Amino acid sequence: MKENLPNHIAIIPDGNRRWAKAKGFKSWVGHREGVKRVDEILKAALDLGIPYFSFWAASRDNIEKRDPVEVKFLLKILKEKFLELAQREEIHKNKVKINILGRWRKILPRSVRAAAEKAIKATLSYDKFFLNILLAYNGTEELVIAVQKIADIARTKKKKIKVTPQLIKKNLWTSEFPSIDLVIRTGGESHLSAGFMMWDIADAQLYFTDTLWPDFSKEEFIKAIRDYSKRERRFGR
Repeated sequence: MKENLPNHIAIIPDGNRRWAKAKGFKSWVGHREGVKRVDEILKAALDLGIPYFSFWAASRDNIEKRDPVEVKFLLKILKEKFLELAQREEIHKNKVKINILGRWRKILPRSVRAAAEKAIKATLSYDKFFLNILLAYNGTEELVIAVQKIADIARTKKKKIKVTPQLIKKNLWTSEFPSIDLVIRTGGESHLSAGFMMWDIADAQLYFTDTLWPDFSKEEFIKAIRDYSKRERRFGR
């Protein structure tokens, strides 16, 4: 399957906690299984040659408003994953650059931030594939910050600035990445959340599945890609 593949895929991995509850486990077990699933789906994306893969690890509300015990376990899992990614042979073999977007530097514990920085630093020079992890991320906040940056530029230069799509994109956290072609949301809820990458998904195709994220297999991922490959993107034409 090589024709009409998406260049940039974004995943909203919903359902970890519901998966755990259905099996009688604590919620953090669902997060642990969810992180394992990322490995399988990332490998499938690399095998298909899809260069940009964005994954929403946690919103800001997920971290600041949920049960502290659950959040503690989630952050522990993420810390371990960042340290593992920094050393993983597959990442270096495929020259995967790891980017972590959101307010994580502002709100996460020092040890988690250090692990994230290690993953970023270890892959900084790579440019073949891009793994973009959204952490403490809110799309509405991203756009507000971009507008504020533009306003600050105008105030500093003391002159009018022509606001263009290119200028807005330049000031987003995702400024280095192309627009998203396909958004996949698991978990059975057919909606987006927290302004998810709102600028970059303006022309994206959406794929919703009832499958909870810990059960979202490579085969399910390929099914979503095949569905995308059959669609005709008109871009308003």
